[in-house]
Amino acid sequence: MPRSNRIGAPARAAPHCALNIRTLGPQHLSIHHKQIHISRRSRIWTTLFRWFLKPMLRHMIHGSFEKIARQQLRLAGMSCRDTAGLAQGYRIVNRVPGMTVGNFDDRSKPLILWLHGGAFILPAVPAVHLRLLALLCKELGAVGFMPDYRLAPFNRFPAALDDCERAYSGVIDLGFDPARIAIGGDSAGGNLLLGVLQRARRKGIPMPACVLPVSPATELGRIHGPPSRYQQRRRDAILPITALQRVDDLYAGDWDASDPELSPLYADYRGFPPMHFIVGAEEVLADDSIMAAQQAEAAGVDVRCDVWPVLPHAFPLFEQVFAETAVVRADMVEFLGRHLRPAPVVTAPPDLDLDRTVMVTAKDLAKR
Repeated sequence: MPRSNRIGAPARAAPHCALNIRTLGPQHLSIHHKQIHISRRSRIWTTLFRWFLKPMLRHMIHGSFEKIARQQLRLAGMSCRDTAGLAQGYRIVNRVPGMTVGNFDDRSKPLILWLHGGAFILPAVPAVHLRLLALLCKELGAVGFMPDYRLAPFNRFPAALDDCERAYSGVIDLGFDPARIAIGGDSAGGNLLLGVLQRARRKGIPMPACVLPVSPATELGRIHGPPSRYQQRRRDAILPITALQRVDDLYAGDWDASDPELSPLYADYRGFPPMHFIVGAEEVLADDSIMAAQQAEAAGVDVRCDVWPVLPHAFPLFEQVFAETAVVRADMVEFLGRHLRPAPVVTAPPDLDLDRTVMVTAKDLAKR
């Protein structure tokens, strides 16, 4: 079938784009390779990312603590000028500060708690992370909160996870219904998301309605595995594979990296809420999502993992660069909306006397 020039049109996946998950075992029902045409513009941008952004990130991560601190300040200052018409603010929730989107005082609305990525050492970039959160909130009529969790190397594990857990329990304490809370997270934030679920289950905190991990890092103990780490190390347009060891040193330190709260690939997924993983086929972290989704499926979780061709790590964030983000965002909105939708309220007809109905029924039963 010939390819269409229209963005989002189905097409045959290019052979070099499809990750061969047969090497990981039998085909799982939860894994879906997106058959979609990737525009020439997006392919060019992916190449430019590989040439310029990837080396820049390598330099940032391998810098001194002072250089990392300067990068943290610089990125945090990249303000978001367009939050889809929604108000933005800054709140402290359960001792965790963070950015808000929408009317955060309206506790009747669904809430999206977004845990930003950044290799555990870089802060949220408002122009990128807050923009995506705002677009999702606008579509869903929701409010958003993005915790400004503590960062390595100045605060190592489990500081970031502690903050994210407090943020989640804090929004529940404020009156947001956990049945109408979704947690999303990209990259390092996807890792933290899975850690929050483990803690919520252990401490008896109600689970959220659903979760949305985007390109999560689920294995922090092995730079060489899972297999996509070495299979995709040259194709990955953003993440330098050698930086993973540096991240582990800065974030985990001497902590046992096989701890499921640190490497959630090894977590017990039983009882987790519905999950929708999104990942690029050419990422070094592709198998981090695929294998985590397989673990969740084996545990009986309602899970789906969409593997996208060509597009880079955490690509839904780059809305102004990749036109295909409109398609993936529609998938995200559909998933979130399906699980955040309020339960239908059954009301009696206005002319129905419930007291009389119960009395008549009781009399009828007595006659029998």
